[in-house]
Amino acid sequence: MADGFVHVVNEGGKWSVQIESSSRPHSRHATQAEAISAGRTVARKSKTELLDHGRDGAIRERSSYGRDPRRRKG
Repeated sequence: MADGFVHVVNEGGKWSVQIESSSRPHSRHATQAEAISAGRTVARKSKTELLDHGRDGAIRERSSYGRDPRRRKG
């Protein structure tokens, strides 16, 4: 399971799913869509956040799959 955020990043034309707590990619994919799908599965199982990075490395989208802080009135 992931122990940190799950990132989808471009590495030399290929897309990889990386978990913050790991030095090696979790998986590699030919397309960004495949990597996002795989990353989403990991993030859901781990109840963490998925960060989708564009080719330039900037975060394009964040999706949370659990462990969100409680919303409080006030």
